[in-house]
Amino acid sequence: MIKLLRRLYRLTRLCIAGPGGWIGVVQFLAILALGLIGVRIGVRLISWNADFYNALQKLDAPEAIRQIGIYFMLTALSVAIFLTANYLRKLLQIRWRRTLTEAAMNRWLANKAYWHMRGRVDEGLDNPDQRIAEDCRIFVEKLTVEANDLITSCVALVTYAMLLWSLSTFPLAFSLGSIDVEVPRYMVWAAPIYVFFASVVTQWLGRPLTALNYQQQHREADFRFALSRLRENVEPVALASGEAAERRLIDGRLRAALSNWRRVADRELIQGFFTRPYFQTVLTLPIFLALPAYLAGRITFGGLMQLRSAFQNVVTTLSWFIFSYRDLVTLAAAAGRLDHFLTAAEAAGAPEPPAMIALGRQGLRIDGLALATPQGRPLEPVGGITVAPGECCWLVAPSGHGKSTLVKAIAGLWPHGEGRIERPDGAIFFAPQQPYLPLGSLATSLAYPALPERFTAEDYQAALAAVGLGDLWSEDEQAWITARHGLSGGEKQRLALARLHLHRPDWIMLDEATSALDVAAEATLLAGLRQALPNAAFVVIAHRQPQGLAACRTIRLTERAFEPAPPAAPAATGALCPAPQLVQPA
Repeated sequence: MIKLLRRLYRLTRLCIAGPGGWIGVVQFLAILALGLIGVRIGVRLISWNADFYNALQKLDAPEAIRQIGIYFMLTALSVAIFLTANYLRKLLQIRWRRTLTEAAMNRWLANKAYWHMRGRVDEGLDNPDQRIAEDCRIFVEKLTVEANDLITSCVALVTYAMLLWSLSTFPLAFSLGSIDVEVPRYMVWAAPIYVFFASVVTQWLGRPLTALNYQQQHREADFRFALSRLRENVEPVALASGEAAERRLIDGRLRAALSNWRRVADRELIQGFFTRPYFQTVLTLPIFLALPAYLAGRITFGGLMQLRSAFQNVVTTLSWFIFSYRDLVTLAAAAGRLDHFLTAAEAAGAPEPPAMIALGRQGLRIDGLALATPQGRPLEPVGGITVAPGECCWLVAPSGHGKSTLVKAIAGLWPHGEGRIERPDGAIFFAPQQPYLPLGSLATSLAYPALPERFTAEDYQAALAAVGLGDLWSEDEQAWITARHGLSGGEKQRLALARLHLHRPDWIMLDEATSALDVAAEATLLAGLRQALPNAAFVVIAHRQPQGLAACRTIRLTERAFEPAPPAAPAATGALCPAPQLVQPA
């Protein structure tokens, strides 16, 4: 329980700490105030019961009609308060969900935490999209309802209990053998005893629901991810005729979700055998308890109905835990998942850049670098590499040697290993083998990761023309969405090269970035790129020697023997990217 309260406090503080957080607090207090006014109306309705039913018992028609008018007036006021509070609660949920989602996104993206968290399924960090999208929504919705109801219930309980105390003036007298027993104000004591027993049984029967609901969210996310993955990979699946294999995978995840759902239903059925009768008897039990006093003439019919209403309100208020149990379970599960995710994101984004990285150098220098896998298995040592500004180098090594891992280490993404990497000033552009095309327009894809407004339509057209895709230009986002699904691997790589014409970086790292192009096309595109960026340094990782870049020094990582370097190109001056930055399209 203490752990859950800490989670709730941490997440609630994040909701309040965002921009305009005090407005959310004011909204919450306004909702709470409306709830307390509703309690006051509830007290008045209890008194109304006595007035109305006494008028019926006396056959006083004018008074009965007047009481009917009062009832509708109180009802209208109660409805207005409920709708106003409900609307304010929706506004509060929108505000706090935005704030909490932004906090989760900030932690997930900070210092590339999303990269370091990838693949940690065994730690419960799968499906970060669900943590951010679904759990933030569930937490805010349940918190704003249950927290308000809890505070209101506490105030209402005191109010209704005092009223029940004032009405329950008669004792319960009975005999146990030769012993006479008298319980004064027994209606007051019966309510908490009844609810306490019911709460204990509800918790005992429903306790497994917390873990089952947690697991249900996990399996539903796995099912949605399988569907999404198929949608994003329709072409390779279609070419392989993999429909049956995909169907088996999706069906398996669906069965897992439905199987857990069945266990949830079974547990709720078991719990329902107790809770449903409890709900039904709450409305009638007070009449049975007060019936002896009414039959003995100690209270009037109106007093009986007033006592019934007061007892119902006390029991209903005390039963907040029982009535809200399912929502509380959902809130606890969402809070647990979300807090775990945020804690892991903060930890993943907290480390400083790898100790092997040194920034602010004139060129790229690698010295004594020995990388390893995350499990600690050493990769082939890299040795010493020096690349001057404006130079072109081709890194050669067999498959599996760790060439792409070397690129990740230069980018500052790979902390596993030792050695030293001196990274240059200026903008660095990393172009991987599989280009990333973000959601949005063609301009958004070309400008990525910059805003599309940074460049003009003429800039985009010129960049596309430089890579042979001039006919692809369109400002219609829907047309681009349609065209994007028909792009070949080579066309996607051309788009990635078009980004270079737009961003004009000082350093370019091509990791199999032209593997889908033929030799002639590669030569034409790289020659045009070298002509457009004469002062940029190129570091090319490829299985074949790059064409079109003129003099390009070969570095064979496995032989430790480096070919003589041609005269280095002059260092870049007057670069168009004034501040050092890391530009990573993937």
